[in-house]
Amino acid sequence: MTIRYEANPPKILPDVNTEEAIIKFVDKIKIISEKCDAIHITENVLGHQRVSPIKVGEIIKKEIPNLPITVSLRVRDKNEGEIIKFVDTCISIGFTGILILMGDPAQSGAPDSGQIPSLVVTKLKEKRYDSKIELYLSISNKPNFSKIEKKIKAEPKGFMTQVVQNIQQVQNLSDNLKEFSIIPIMLFPSEKNQKSANFLGLNLSEYSKEFNEFVKEVHKITGDVLITSPNDFNGLNEYLKNNF
Repeated sequence: MTIRYEANPPKILPDVNTEEAIIKFVDKIKIISEKCDAIHITENVLGHQRVSPIKVGEIIKKEIPNLPITVSLRVRDKNEGEIIKFVDTCISIGFTGILILMGDPAQSGAPDSGQIPSLVVTKLKEKRYDSKIELYLSISNKPNFSKIEKKIKAEPKGFMTQVVQNIQQVQNLSDNLKEFSIIPIMLFPSEKNQKSANFLGLNLSEYSKEFNEFVKEVHKITGDVLITSPNDFNGLNEYLKNNF
């Protein structure tokens, strides 16, 4: 059974001590790693500048060597050379995998690099990077399978989904992508995560009913679940402690 925790590194803000924020972030990972099997570290969610997932991931790997870590790689911000350097560093640190995604537009208004996630995976596989680290692509929770041919043709290790809202979405993904690993993302239902639910168009009151059964049913289908709780660390930590 693989239960992953999605961790957003600290934002880089002018009035916040970044090094202190990193220490607090790593301390939280130490706490929650006792209750989950792996973590996924994001990169600049919603385009906000955050501490690099490589920087915090390297610290965590030293502190908790046996904890599997995957990280997000935004190609919108990087040229080909920067992408290769990022991947090489992930391998040298000992990360398990990389989610290669476009990413939200930068809040700074920086121009896009023009890189396409599926093509990045293809190029990395041509260089045999997939033999050293798992490569993942993102996918909608209800994709039009006839329009994601480039992603399928790239043949990543698997797909990390948008936040799934019901079991039918997960079953549909599993049925249509049998040769790939599927890692469904689930939002921990909490009042503190209401803003995130609103952003996702998720009815939190409905979603929260039988959430634990939902997690277990999804896990039966995919063998892997990634739970995100951007504004309620303590609530999710308590949930994991009581249920897994």
